Amino acid sequence: MTAIQDIPLTTISGGTSTLGDYAGQVLLVVNVASKCGLTPQYDGLEKLHEQYREQGFAVLGFPANDFAGQEPGSDEEIAEFCRSTFGVEFPMFSKITVLGPERHPLYDALAGDQAVQWNFEKFLISRTGGLVGRFSPQVTPGDPQVTGAIERELAVARG
Repeated sequence: MTAIQDIPLTTISGGTSTLGDYAGQVLLVVNVASKCGLTPQYDGLEKLHEQYREQGFAVLGFPANDFAGQEPGSDEEIAEFCRSTFGVEFPMFSKITVLGPERHPLYDALAGDQAVQWNFEKFLISRTGGLVGRFSPQVTPGDPQVTGAIERELAVARG
């Protein structure tokens, strides 16, 4: 397992987790928000999750309130909004910070010394836990850049 897979995470329902729980899968990690102009991307993220999950893929959503206060709700409110508005079934995690000195260690590992641009930035992680792609918030989940990268990673044999 890589170091990124060992970082402690909290699920949106309060359970403990790590990316290691998804070892062997291709992951798309996304910082999400409920009151953003990009919030409709939840629909595309769920479609990606459904389309590729049987091949060993998962979308992982990380709510963050770092950009213009666009994720003000509690974990419970966020989970309910995602389920009722977009039918989200992909794994969601407890609200985190993706900017500044309080940035979550996962985002330290993903973004390195670069800042996260906005809500719905996407990070693609290989089956072995390596970062293999980063997509700006404006690149939609169904964009060929994203789906092509996912398909390339899914074509790599499981270790």
